[in-house]
Amino acid sequence: MQKTGFSASRLRRLSTVLQGYVERGEIAGSVALIHRYGEEAYVDAIGWQDKEAQSLMKRDTLFRIMSMTKPVTAVAALMLVEEGKIGMFDPVDAWLPELSNRMVLRDPNGPIDDVSPASRSITLHDLLTSRLGIGWGDHQLMSTLLNLLPAPVAKPLGVEHVDLDPDSWINRLSELPLIYEPGTHFLYHIAHEVLGILIARITGKSLEEFFQERIFNPLGMMDTSLTVPSEKRDRLAVAYAPGPEGGLVIVDNPVTTGWVETPIFPSGGAGLISTADDYQRFGRMLLGKGELNGVRLLSRKTVEAMTTDYLTAEQHAHPFFNETDYDGSIMWTNKGYGFGVSVRTKQIGIGPSVGSFFWPGALGSTWIADPKEDLMATLMIQLRGAQLPENSKIALDFWTLIYQAIND
Repeated sequence: MQKTGFSASRLRRLSTVLQGYVERGEIAGSVALIHRYGEEAYVDAIGWQDKEAQSLMKRDTLFRIMSMTKPVTAVAALMLVEEGKIGMFDPVDAWLPELSNRMVLRDPNGPIDDVSPASRSITLHDLLTSRLGIGWGDHQLMSTLLNLLPAPVAKPLGVEHVDLDPDSWINRLSELPLIYEPGTHFLYHIAHEVLGILIARITGKSLEEFFQERIFNPLGMMDTSLTVPSEKRDRLAVAYAPGPEGGLVIVDNPVTTGWVETPIFPSGGAGLISTADDYQRFGRMLLGKGELNGVRLLSRKTVEAMTTDYLTAEQHAHPFFNETDYDGSIMWTNKGYGFGVSVRTKQIGIGPSVGSFFWPGALGSTWIADPKEDLMATLMIQLRGAQLPENSKIALDFWTLIYQAIND
């Protein structure tokens, strides 16, 4: 462990803490993986892949990574920018005519038909920063937008949905006014679903095809996809939610999961299945400024752009769903947002350095890439809402136990 700059005995504390979560019944199981200085420093699979069947968690267990899909979709879009197929600040009207000539609510909480023309078109930069003017947030269209969450993603989140193909989906979205002018507010999720459609239209390939050909195969991410092949179904973890009276309740089971079917709508916002090892490769590529093991996907300058905070001072003052950080501060006090990733702007407690970047998933998975410490770490679990501070402190414990073990 010494060559990674970690204390082996201190890193073992992480296993003890994660085991405690399992023994208390707060999670079924986890897989944690850490690299530093390009070397594997720690890996442990703890608890159950399927608690009811007493099937042990394994290093190659498959997880629904949900919003950890978003950085992957952002990388795919940035590859198209590097190839000159679309400019960073180009309007997307040419590829997404459904989103041209938008109307904007005069009052985000006012009458739905009280609108005025948008001052400008939606750009790629707006999509990458989730500031296209419409998305999840505290406003009157939230329930309508939540019901646009596609299958199979909607089921484990307990959300009603309708099955729409990408063209029908974006047509449905186009029927709604923007809530804010493009570029002025961070609103969650919808932008990355739009990005997935944009990538497919620019390339003439399905989102799955582009991901596989340009990202997953080159990086050796052989277990990452939008669909679980039948021969891998027995490796998919059961997904849980906290029970109303304690314990865990199943929200998606490998026996009945929709992830075994090719999705009607490939979700660029939350659709991917992956493993700890695969996502670690993706994160290490970003940590390596776009390159891993001789395979370069992005330039150094593009990764620097991806991991820059673009939120304005006013946008920092408006947290997503009034969410708080682990120190109790409002969400954007100590971090900002780049392209599909949050960027740490102030260190809080024992944890990621300024400049670190990450984005978790709604079923509990998370990761952190810390350029200052040359560190990449992934934690895979399957528990709805586990990354919200009010539900669990597992992410804070994960970060604390990693950083307390650094001894160089």
